[in-house]
Amino acid sequence: MNGTTGDKGTTENAAGTDGVGVVVVGAGPTGLLLAGDLAAAGVPVTLVEKRAPGISNLSRAMVVHARTLEQLDARGLADELEAKGEPLGRLRLFDRFSLDLARLPSRFPHVLVLPQYEVERVLERRAAEAGVRFAYETEVVGLTQDTGGVSIEIRGAEGGPGTLRAAYAVGADGLRSAVRAAVGLPFPGRSVIRSLVLADVRLAEPPPTLLTVNAVGDAFAFVAPFADGYHRVIGWNRARDVADSEPLGLDEVKEIVRAALGRDFGMHDPRWMSRFHSDERQAPAYRVGRVFLAGDAAHIHSPAGGQGMNTGLQDAANLSWKLAAAVNGRAPKGLLDTYHAERHPVGKTVLRTSGALVRLAMAKHPWTRGARAVLAAVATHVRPVRTKVLGTVTGIGFAYPAPRGAHRLVGRRAPDVALKEGRLYEVLRAGEFVLVVPRGVQREAGRAVVAHWSSGRRTTLLVRPDGYVAWATEETDAEEVRVALERSAQL
Repeated sequence: MNGTTGDKGTTENAAGTDGVGVVVVGAGPTGLLLAGDLAAAGVPVTLVEKRAPGISNLSRAMVVHARTLEQLDARGLADELEAKGEPLGRLRLFDRFSLDLARLPSRFPHVLVLPQYEVERVLERRAAEAGVRFAYETEVVGLTQDTGGVSIEIRGAEGGPGTLRAAYAVGADGLRSAVRAAVGLPFPGRSVIRSLVLADVRLAEPPPTLLTVNAVGDAFAFVAPFADGYHRVIGWNRARDVADSEPLGLDEVKEIVRAALGRDFGMHDPRWMSRFHSDERQAPAYRVGRVFLAGDAAHIHSPAGGQGMNTGLQDAANLSWKLAAAVNGRAPKGLLDTYHAERHPVGKTVLRTSGALVRLAMAKHPWTRGARAVLAAVATHVRPVRTKVLGTVTGIGFAYPAPRGAHRLVGRRAPDVALKEGRLYEVLRAGEFVLVVPRGVQREAGRAVVAHWSSGRRTTLLVRPDGYVAWATEETDAEEVRVALERSAQL
């Protein structure tokens, strides 16, 4: 479903429940964006987080992709983050395999090199300003649900028990999600790479590129800058497969980087070093009754391509407006089920794509390295393949299922087109559907915001709050528009 279909007069919402609003568990980027969206839509939100207040700067994510920047632009946040980060117009993944991001049909034809903690700071501020209630140093220890809502058992900083009651709950609490465990969902998959090393260090000499990555023989290394003079280093040595608990020294990190990149750039003064392993896992369902999963609680994969945080933020953008519609009593029947239907296939694709990238980067035998070179050449120079890879890595190319017979644009990402009222993604900052109509046409649109093409285009578009096309037509029939708005509960 695309938010426009459903039985006339029927809704799926929180009316008649004894729970109020939504409890979001996990104050990472996914949970913060979701909670901020809900609060901005007038939904009471409690955000539960085990950590103490204050954002850690020891996070793993380092890049923000174009589709995520578009979602942040629809919330008025992208320009601020662009000013904090460094844009990179070409993303090199290994050897001669690089993606020219200048080809992206987006206001953001680049990847933004920016630590996750900077994204979290902006999203936390927005959530607080919107009225989210934060419950830091609070752990989820149990969860039950019934026809009236969800009860979340918590333990606070003082160790005392408590219960939160809500219409819906969302687990955005990561790999070891307490919410996922409480609803009995498995997390099938496996570890792809063991004993990855991670270090934040100072460098005596800067790398030749903003984001440096390569694999040579048995070694892989990635280097990217923080804004404070430190660099993030991720490395792997096939010959040293040890447990995550094994001590890690700077000499080992240097050795891996020299093997993969030719030199260690004089790294010194590490402020943090650790080992970790990379998993490929996905929950079989993103919804169980009144409970939803998003971000790493729903899917986790290798860091290749930098898609982890980005996929979670796009999960949140998809789910937030649907939950807000349900809590506010205007969700078409079945709307909440479209979250799983739309986002689970995306998570599966990202899992496969990032897995393929890491396997290619870690190619061991001469014939597999030869195949890697061929695939890199094809992905770089064959236009349809290049477009597909660019769309998948950056998120620009994902589309959602459309009803049979729907207009070709339905389910697709709406580009940031020029409107008489401004850019589309500026108009989307209202958090509502946007009805785009030809110039000179006047339409009643209920709750939807009406905007007009700046050009002479005659297509009528109904764009969802997350920037995907819910309905479209080349006609100007007012009755068609009325029915589309009614089905999307915008009347």
